Amino acid sequence: QVQLVESGGGLVQPGGSLRLSCAASGRIFSIKAMGWYRQAPGKQRELAARITSGGTTTYVDSVKGRFTISRDNAKNTVYLQMNNLKPDDTAVYYCNADGVQSYSDYGSYWGQGTQVTVSS
Repeated sequence: QVQLVESGGGLVQPGGSLRLSCAASGRIFSIKAMGWYRQAPGKQRELAARITSGGTTTYVDSVKGRFTISRDNAKNTVYLQMNNLKPDDTAVYYCNADGVQSYSDYGSYWGQGTQVTVSS
């Protein structure tokens, strides 16, 4: 069974930084893309950042210039460096692995989510 393990969330003051990590484990042969989605209470989930196995990145406009997504394909791990955090960044951040080819299955997987709270 493919599993995604997230870490790095927490409480930070406005202007601070956090680094999220997500590692996929299991009998994985390849992953097309990995990304971070975020959702605040009462709001729809949105894509914050995404990166393909080839290194192509996508960011929601509100985080451009502040967040950087990167990956280590050999370790099936994705990172999200978040700088100059704002209160509007407060949300549960979910790791996603898309187009996962494992020993017996193909599909998408989600992490359990990690809370990021930006508050003074």
